[in-house]
Formats: sequence, C-alpha cells, structure tokens
Amino acid sequence: MPFPAPGVYVPPPVVPVRRRRLTVPAKFALAQTAALVWMVLSIVLSIPWYRDLASMVTAPLALLIIAGIAYIPGYLNVFLMVSVLLDKPPDITRRTPRRPVTLLIAARNEARGLRDTLRYIARQVYDGRVEVILVDNGSTDDTVRVALETAEQLGLALRVVEEPVPGKHRALNTGLRHVQTDLVITVDADTVLHPWAVRHLVARYEAAPPDVAAVAGTVLTRNSRANLWTRMQEWDYFLGIASIKREQGLYQSTLVAQGAFSLYRTDVLREVGGWPDAIGEDIVVTWRVFERGWRVYFEPSAVAFTEVPASLRHFARQRSRWARGMLEGLRAVRPWQQPRPFARFLTGLDLLLPFTDTVYTLCWIPGLVCALFGHYWVVGPLTILVLPITLLTNGVMYLRQRRVFRQLGLRVRRNRLGFVAYVLFYQMIMSPVSVWGYVQELLGMQRRWK
Repeated sequence: MPFPAPGVYVPPPVVPVRRRRLTVPAKFALAQTAALVWMVLSIVLSIPWYRDLASMVTAPLALLIIAGIAYIPGYLNVFLMVSVLLDKPPDITRRTPRRPVTLLIAARNEARGLRDTLRYIARQVYDGRVEVILVDNGSTDDTVRVALETAEQLGLALRVVEEPVPGKHRALNTGLRHVQTDLVITVDADTVLHPWAVRHLVARYEAAPPDVAAVAGTVLTRNSRANLWTRMQEWDYFLGIASIKREQGLYQSTLVAQGAFSLYRTDVLREVGGWPDAIGEDIVVTWRVFERGWRVYFEPSAVAFTEVPASLRHFARQRSRWARGMLEGLRAVRPWQQPRPFARFLTGLDLLLPFTDTVYTLCWIPGLVCALFGHYWVVGPLTILVLPITLLTNGVMYLRQRRVFRQLGLRVRRNRLGFVAYVLFYQMIMSPVSVWGYVQELLGMQRRWK
C-alpha cells in the first residue's frame, strides 16, 4: 500500500452530504433488533439439531455447544454488519487543525526500523507544531544514536528521554511526564504514518464533543508481502479489526485506543494514572478512561502501517497477549462499572469471547473434522449460515476501506490467496491461540512480550 509523494495537502472534492437521520441510540436499537431477530430465527431452525445433539451429549451441553458456535457468533456478526452499514461519520478531511501535539515513542532495541518511523513523522502534512519524545527503554543497540542522527538530518524536533527499567508502560509514563502539549499521540517504534495521519487524527478530535478523551487511528500491515501469515493478517487488519473499530466508534466507545497509533488528552491520561503495569496496557488505560465517563472515538482516515508477526510462533505470542490483555481489562474495570451504556454493553460483549473461543476450539474444530467424514454431529448446514454474514460484512468493509484509500491516494493491493486463507482458516488459528492466552492469564503465567 504505497504512500503518495509528500507535498501540499490536497483535500478531496466537496461532496454534498445528507444529514444523518438516525441518532446513535436509534442506530444501536436497529442493530440490536436485527441481531436479536437473527438469533431467534437461528434458535427456531436449530431445534432438530439441538435434539439430535442432546441425545448424544445431554441437553445442557448441547445448548452450550450450539450457543457457542451458532447463536452467539451469529448475533455478534449481525450486530457488527448492521452497525458497519449505519456508520457514516462526519467528514473531517477538509479541516486544518493547528494545535501543537506531541508524538510519544517508546523504544527498546529499535535501531533497525526507527529511521523509517522518524522519516514519515517528518513528512506529516500538519499546520501545527509537532514535537517528538523518544523514550529509550534500556536499549543495548544503537537506538539513541540512530534517532538523534536521523532527527538532525530531517530537522525534526526530537527529545530523547531515558527509562532504564524495562517495561513499555514505564517508558510511556516516563515520556508522559515530559509532555507539554494538551494532546499526545502514541506511535510504536516500528510503525510508519501516512502523511495525513496526524492531521486527520487531530481533526477528528476537534470535530468531536468535548467529552471525547481519545481517538484511535487505523492501523494496517506494513509487511504484508513477507509470507502467507502476513498476507492473512493484512486482511484481518484491513477488514476484521477495522470493522470492529467502526462498530465501536459508531457508539463512541472504541474499546482499545491502541498504543501503535492513538491520540489522547494529556490531562485525562494523567488523571487515570497513565499506563498500568499490564500486558495489555493500552486496553486497560482505555477502559479506565471510560470508567471516568469519557468517550473514545475512531478515525478511519488516520492511517498508520505497522510490522506484524511473520511467523506462527510470534503471531501466537502476540494474539495470546491480546487475549490476556482483554482479561486484564475486564478485571480492572468490570463492564457493569462503566457509566456510559454503550461502553457498558461493548465491554460486556468481551465477557462472551472466552466462551465462544473455547467452544470453537474444543467443539467446532473437532466437529469440522468429523463432518469431513460424514458425521454432522456438531458442524452441519446450520453452522454455515454464519459464513454469508461474514462475507457480507467483509464486502461492506472492503468498499468502505477502498473509499478511504482513494481519499488518501492509496490503492488496495491484490491479495487473493491471503483472503481465501483468511476466510477459511484464520479463525481456526485465532481461537486456539486466544484460549491459550486465557489459560495463561488465569494461571498467572509469566508474561512474554515477544
């Protein structure tokens, strides 16, 4: 996904936009109604399946299995699809924010990729002052030297702060103490920004209500051509993660203002105590922001590209960390403790994921193997009904994302093999990895970041 040449910001042509007729609560009610109607239909159609399965594994267990692989996933997919269809955020691409911002980068042994990160920061088409704070978290390579040399070559305002004790949360909190602007944007050291990324992120914040404390940007894959693993992840970031962000952003409760690229109000970060000592520090800090009544938005056109794991081993470690981070968030702030109803509902949905991932891993995957041999005890025609909804949601998101890319001067790469693998096999990898992450967290096993 190549970037356009840096230069003068050229906004897209003005297109008359109709006023949105539905309020956010009305859209939420419509999505809920569609999802519940689908669930009721699924229950009615599954009665013969339930009876057959109950005769083999008992009625309660049959109900749990079918709920985990059909009822709940179907409900979640329909709610997601309708929410994505209804998501039409106000256009911000013509806004020209000028307020100063600080970009905060935590780095430990990042000499290899840091040059590119700083180069793309220097290319930002932004009318305000951009300061950069690099927190060296006990690096043993040339991270600091590379950063200072690159900043000098680019004329970039860079400050280096030392935090010798390892830990990303420590590095971020050390950097936060040196931030002097009202807004701070976190950027991972292996992440590069589209030239208009900062502009659009700040523009969304300025267009938002005063009780918005953070805006999550769009993070996509940077190394998608490495192998099949990265090709699948390209579609996960481009369609799967982006659609969930769209859904949550519609209800002003984006559950993760990810550390790779997100904007925060500096005073609110300090109010919640900064980033916690957690494997999912960005998840927990976002939920603590919710806990104090603030809202978190999402901006599709504020795009960054990050390195994704290129091996199954590193992929499994990353996604198990994400699963552990979700449990940390649920433990730190219970969904029913959230003051805003949308945040309460969306964080509550996360309570279902360990159950559905476990059922998928222990029942659906073995059931699929049995179905291949003609035994349709668990996987049958009814379970396939979830697939058209998934494909429809992916199709809607593809059209939305393609429109965003055109606005940004980007193009969507052809990646058919990755898409087929993503649709057919990705969840069969994701669910077992997530279950392993849940087990690690419940057993209090040692944390591993890489």
